Amino acid sequence: MISHTGLNTSLKMLWMLFHGIAAVKLIRHLLCTFPSCASIGEALLVTSGLVLYFGDFLACTIAKIFEKLIPVDLVSISYGIRRTETGIIVQGLLLGLLLFPLVFKFILHIYGNTLRKRDARQRNCSDAAKSVLFCASLLLFMVVAVPSWMQFVHDFNQHPFLWVLTFVFSEPLKRLSLCIYWVLLIVVSVSRFYNISRSSKVERILLRKYYHLMAVLMFLPALVLQPKFLDLAFGAALAVFVALEIIRIWRIQPLGEPLHQFMNAFTDHRDSEHLIVSHFSLLLGCALPIWMSSGFNDRALSPFTGILSLGIGDTMASMVGHKYGVLRCSKTGKKTVEGTAAGITSVMAVCFVLVPILASMGYILSQGWWSLLVAVTATGLLEAYTAQLDNAFIPLVFYSLLCL
Repeated sequence: MISHTGLNTSLKMLWMLFHGIAAVKLIRHLLCTFPSCASIGEALLVTSGLVLYFGDFLACTIAKIFEKLIPVDLVSISYGIRRTETGIIVQGLLLGLLLFPLVFKFILHIYGNTLRKRDARQRNCSDAAKSVLFCASLLLFMVVAVPSWMQFVHDFNQHPFLWVLTFVFSEPLKRLSLCIYWVLLIVVSVSRFYNISRSSKVERILLRKYYHLMAVLMFLPALVLQPKFLDLAFGAALAVFVALEIIRIWRIQPLGEPLHQFMNAFTDHRDSEHLIVSHFSLLLGCALPIWMSSGFNDRALSPFTGILSLGIGDTMASMVGHKYGVLRCSKTGKKTVEGTAAGITSVMAVCFVLVPILASMGYILSQGWWSLLVAVTATGLLEAYTAQLDNAFIPLVFYSLLCL
């Protein structure tokens, strides 16, 4: 809001105060509801991100409402920057899915009250009715309500799903081929890993690292060849993960129980019956550096930090440390010197191959090899000593060091 009084500064400070209050309330709720899923540092990272993400869309909505209701000559309101269509769609899709459980809970409450009025003995709706209500409300909310919200706030002249179809078919050979490659890789890998987890004595930590390698096979070629399409694909994948987690938690038939049993095969001590976070952290660890690198081209390796640190460094450190590790990095931890050295060496080796490929494709490379070595080494040491969730923190730290 532009004014010649102190109102501009006051509103900014008030907005910051609301951000702080919301973050405090949310972090307390997260730690009380899911005590085993996150430390204070991890919960702070998640809640700050959610508050900023929700607050941004809320500020855009408020600014748009004021723009429609108040004449421009009385007050001028400006918020945000010009956004890409992909960013708008991903933000609206994820926020809609995060709000949907509240909407569905309200619908179930109304439906339950209606049943009790008809029959005093009827307390809860059946599983079949619950599944039908879930599918109908999710479809209506995500196809009608959320796109209408996006179109109103950001002047999106086309239905977002139609825009996605147009975007995909603008280069059908490359993007559809990439989609087919992803689907085949997911189907083969998931079925194979799940059978291994049920029939063998392979430790869960190694099974989980196979998914890190799968992330490299999926995302590295796409990031080199189709970076804009990968932005959208990450948003779609994260939305699918959120939807499946809602189905698992609510036990929506027929997928709820089988999905719960499948996910339990790959959980660790951070996961619980109420919330499984491992797959979210891996996907976000790969996606956040790519989303944060939008518009910058002087640090060509920065979008790859999640894939390099998690898919290459973390995987090699775990496998080598588990098989050959002898010297412990600390008395209380399980990480070994051999594993840490293998992780650092593997990331540097991949960078030696990746940098010439990016240079040949026209990327601007201003990263020195010595600074890259310092960033990789510091990230590897942090992975060895941190008690935080490395899938979430390591890519962000690596990204920050490369940007420095």
